[in-house]
Amino acid sequence: MSFVSPAGLTSPRSKTSNNGPELSRIVAGMWRIGDWNMSVQQRITFIEQCIALGVTTFDHADIYGGYQAEALFGEALAAQPGLRQKMQLVSKCGIKLLSPQRPEHTIKHYDTSAAHIIASAENSLRELQTEQLDLLLIHRPDPLMNFDEIAGAFTQLRDAGKVLHFGVSNFSRHQFESLNRRFPLATNQVEFSPLYVAPMFDETFDGLQDLGVAPMIWSPLAGGNLFKAGDAKVDKLRAVIQEIADRGQHTFASVVFAWIMQLPSRPLPLTGTSRIEAVADAVAATQFTLSRDDWFAILCAASGHEVA
Repeated sequence: MSFVSPAGLTSPRSKTSNNGPELSRIVAGMWRIGDWNMSVQQRITFIEQCIALGVTTFDHADIYGGYQAEALFGEALAAQPGLRQKMQLVSKCGIKLLSPQRPEHTIKHYDTSAAHIIASAENSLRELQTEQLDLLLIHRPDPLMNFDEIAGAFTQLRDAGKVLHFGVSNFSRHQFESLNRRFPLATNQVEFSPLYVAPMFDETFDGLQDLGVAPMIWSPLAGGNLFKAGDAKVDKLRAVIQEIADRGQHTFASVVFAWIMQLPSRPLPLTGTSRIEAVADAVAATQFTLSRDDWFAILCAASGHEVA
């Protein structure tokens, strides 16, 4: 993995909320680390290359890689002890998968009980081989979730020094605000891309901006679908983005990340790649902003019509 970081290219840092954690504006997502087939040394190298780009925040979940992704990352941290102090670790809990790693699970379901939240956080600490998480998120809203019980679990983990900050993922505005009234939340990690703009119009982003809370963004490149030909609407959107990229001498991905980060709610997008060059493209997006004309050109191409 020979990669030379462009001179001066580094991700800025951003507090997610007034009392929230300071994270790198670009976050390295570890969802697919189990598919990367990296040796421990290759994982260490990738982590070090991310940190050299200022990408110091790494996003995990207990279920990633069939409950095995955190352990792969933890092996790298154990093999290179100085790395942990240079980064922020994010993880999630609340989903129970059917998995050979969890033979006691009989159906995929959600569990936001205090007992599960605490047990899951403690297991993430063991797998990541660290004493503390910087940020723990409830992975998805649970029809059986009790806001007071979740707040109690968060309080217990915070008071024990096991987790510094807490948030949620995939929550609606009302769900976020209901839990936030009981315990201060640092973020809501949601799906958003030019191919999925719902949070911009269903009050998710408006509500977070009103509270001064920055969202984290998963699947900013629509799971790679932005790059796939064959759909006329996506083809047109891709052409609009590529023209803006060519005119500004940016990469296609950089323009997409810049488009997302221009929102006033201050989103922190996740990468999902093992390619450090692709991480660098995301970081490069922090160095420029789009004109309003170009920003709306992407929105209109994404929606298939001009604004009202």
